[in-house]
Parts: sequence; C-alpha cells; structure tokens
Amino acid sequence: MKRNVFISLALTAILMIFLCPPAQSEQLDQIRIADGKGDWGYPNPYLHYPRGPGYVRMSWVFDTLVWKDENGFIPALAEKWEYDPTRKAFVFDLNPKAKWHDGKPVTAEDAAFTIDYFKKHPYPWVFLGNVERAEASGKHRVTIFLSKPYAPFVSDVAGTMPILPKHIWKDVKDPRTFTDAAAFVGCGPYRFRDFDKAKRTYLFEAFDDYHLGKPKAKRLIYVRSGNPIMVLVTGLADLANITPDHEPVLKKKGMVILHDKCGWNKKLMMNHRKEPFSDKRFRHALCHAINQQEIIDKAHRGYGTPASFGLLSKDHDLYNPDTPTYEPDPAKARKILESLGYVKDEKGFYSKDGKPLKLELLASTITVAGEKVPDRDGEVIKRQLEAIGIQVDLANTEQTLTDTRVKKWDFDLAISGHGGILGDAKILAEMISSSVGAGSVNSARFDANPELNELLQQQMAEMDAEKRKALVYRIQEIYAREVPAISLYYPAGMAAYNSKKGIQWFFTKGGISKGIPIAQNKMSLVR
Repeated sequence: MKRNVFISLALTAILMIFLCPPAQSEQLDQIRIADGKGDWGYPNPYLHYPRGPGYVRMSWVFDTLVWKDENGFIPALAEKWEYDPTRKAFVFDLNPKAKWHDGKPVTAEDAAFTIDYFKKHPYPWVFLGNVERAEASGKHRVTIFLSKPYAPFVSDVAGTMPILPKHIWKDVKDPRTFTDAAAFVGCGPYRFRDFDKAKRTYLFEAFDDYHLGKPKAKRLIYVRSGNPIMVLVTGLADLANITPDHEPVLKKKGMVILHDKCGWNKKLMMNHRKEPFSDKRFRHALCHAINQQEIIDKAHRGYGTPASFGLLSKDHDLYNPDTPTYEPDPAKARKILESLGYVKDEKGFYSKDGKPLKLELLASTITVAGEKVPDRDGEVIKRQLEAIGIQVDLANTEQTLTDTRVKKWDFDLAISGHGGILGDAKILAEMISSSVGAGSVNSARFDANPELNELLQQQMAEMDAEKRKALVYRIQEIYAREVPAISLYYPAGMAAYNSKKGIQWFFTKGGISKGIPIAQNKMSLVR
C-alpha cells in the first residue's frame, strides 16, 4: 500500500514537472553584452559620454520616473502619473518599495531635489527650461509644475531624467568631479562595480531589492569586441549589435535576430549660412543630384531605407506621408544650377563669374548605435555631384574633427547622423532650430524661415494630441521644402542574442529614453 502511494506521488511529481514547469527562480550567473567601441564613460549622469550607449549604461544604475518597453510607456519609479492642466503640473505617485542601493528609501524629496539639482547643474540629456519647480506633496507623491505647457515632458523629462539620491548629492558642489563610490548609488536594477578603461569592460552587479523585481542575472558584463559572430557563437557574449551580413550565419547557429524600425538616419549637412547654400534653389539642386537608393546599394550592399526629407522616420507615429520628395534627376539639377547663373566649362564643370563651383565634402566613420560603421557614402555622393557638374574635394577626417568644423560653421558639406527619430517629435526642434539644437552638431540650426521656427515652438507647447499632430505634419512639409540638411537613409538596425539563457531582448518602441535605437532595455533583465 505504502509502495503504491509512493509510486503515485512520484508519478504526480513527474507530471507536474512536465505540465507545469517551475518558474525560473534562480538567477543566471551572468549576462554579457558585446560592444564595438567599449568606452562610453562612467555610468552616472555627469560622467557618461553624451551619446546613446553612454546613457544606456547609466540607465542600469539610475531609474527614471517612467520608462518604455516594446509597447510604450510603463511605470518605473512612478506607479502612476497624470497631468493637471489647471495647474500646468504633472503628479507622480512613486512606488513605496523603491530603495537606493545603500538601502535607504526613495522618496518624493529625492525626485523634487533632482529637478532643483539639474536646474543648477544642467544635465545635457534633460531640458528643464519649461519646468518651474517641483515639490514633495507627500512621502511618495511629487508634483512638477511647468511654466508653460510642454508636450514632450513625459518622454523628455519623466522618461529620461535619472533620479538622484538627495542624501548623497545635496552637498556635491561640482558633479563632474564627483567620482567617489557614492556617485554611483542609484535605485536601478544593477549596481555599478567596475569600469576597466584599458580593456573597455564594465561590470554591474544585481540589486536584489529592486522594486520591480529581482534581476534575472547576478552580473551584467559589457565586453569590447568588433566581431559579433565570434563572441556570440563562442558564448563570450549573449547579445550584440550586428550588420545584415551577419544574419545568415547567426541564424544557422540558432541566434535570435532582432530588426529595429527606422530610428537612426544618415544625413548630409549643408552650410546654409553662406553662398551658394543660403539659396534654397541651390539646395534643391543638390537634392535632385543625390540618389538615396544608389548610396544604399553601392555603399551598403542594398541594406537600408531611403529617408524622408521631412526628417521624421516613416515608422514614426506622426510621420506625414505627404511630405515633399525629390526624385533623383540630374537633368533637373543642372537646369536649376544654370538658372542661377552657373555656366559649364569644356570639362563639364560649372562656374559662375569666373569662379569654379567647387565644394568640400567632409566624411568620416560614424558610430551607429554604439558601433563604428565604415562606409563609402562620401565616395558615392562625390560621384553623384560631379556627374551634374559640381567639383568635390572629399576629405576623410576623424568624426571629432568633422563635428568641430560643423559646429564652428567651417565647412561646405558634411556627412553626419543621429538617432532619436522615433522618439518624441521634439526631435524636430532639436535637429532644425538653433534655439533648441544649438549644442548639437547634428542640428541644422536653421532659423531663416519664421513660420517653421514658430511651428517648432508651438508643437512643443500643444498638449492636445490631434492638434499637435497637425503642427508636426506642417513642420515636415516646410522643412522638406527648405532642406537645410538632407536626410539620406535609415541604416538597417539589427541585434542578435542567444535565447538559451531565457532572456528576451527587444528594441524599445520609440527608442530607449529619447529615442536610442539599441536593444539593451533593462526590462529584459527584470520582468
């Protein structure tokens, strides 16, 4: 009898294992992420490099009020939030379980303090110009008052601003020289443990008391490698950015391949503050001279998508499908040049008043989503412009030199690029207007059209979604007609990961924070 009971219990246990497999309760020992550059600064708000990969490393350590996953905004430190139009205020109720890495509770005082601190010591990733003040209206309720309505607030502030522990930062006078261990006390899912600047590796350790759940891996490690196939296949990394060439091999090896939407664009900057670029007609001639698809085919083996001349990605919720376009048309480009007084010489090149039409094109290796991507964009564009009669000096320079010259307006044409074009439509103001994008080398800093600049300000202050959409549509139309910079194409954003460890990585809707197109969302190691 006892023997039969024992057998029955054993069979029941076996069936339970197969029918109801146990939830993963034990943490993985480690998760490793590969990165081609490696060094993105130290992971706190004032020490990380001001590009997406630097912000992402910081995000493991410091939490924001809200966050995003593959479907949109989700709670982070704030369990819920709402906008009160009568007071022009956002009210956030914080999760009472949230703790700092030193064990102290996260309170509304910390959130209010962070607003004040970033106002005194600006953090480039967060614009607080429209924030009047913040106050703790309870231990876990913080109210942030605006000086005027600000539509990008949830994305630009609540979803990007890392909250600082008041008890640590209240006495810090110069945040950029604050490098003590306390400077890395956050309330995110991982503690920062080490950055080996020589090897360009990062080590993070799980914070088991994280308020949204115990992290799935005890350690998170970033390793530097420019060979994603090798590190993924050998197990030296569990996740890496890849190029389309890598996909077939990695698929055969059982890796999961992720494809991002169009969240990053390569663009051609023009010095519209000087002739001949100050004439919109000349800029139109360049638009017709450039063949976007040919650049993709010849410089990227066909991987990529022609970009919208209105800047916003075709995958953006507010993309205007009626944005003006410029078909590749060398004959039309030449006709425009001749209408501007340019005359061809015996070699087929244009000149005006005896002065040759000769332009310098700056090109360099660009970092896309954390990886250096060599290309031949400059060579292809040079041939396209010379085909219509414009002489081009192609100068291949370091990216830092190109950025410096563009920022100083010491250039004719320059190839650049940036992400964020799936995030909040504020990116339009940042990448068009000098009043908002003055600090960005990727911004056209174009102020010659008063209507355009007025609309850029209006759309950021419009809290009604449909009215804002109409403004954003109009902005794309005007910008595409002015074309102070030409968006060329959206490269294929891809990543691959090993699914055997049970982690599901994903590309974030709208990009991490303000639009970072990297598949390293911290929710993958939490939920």
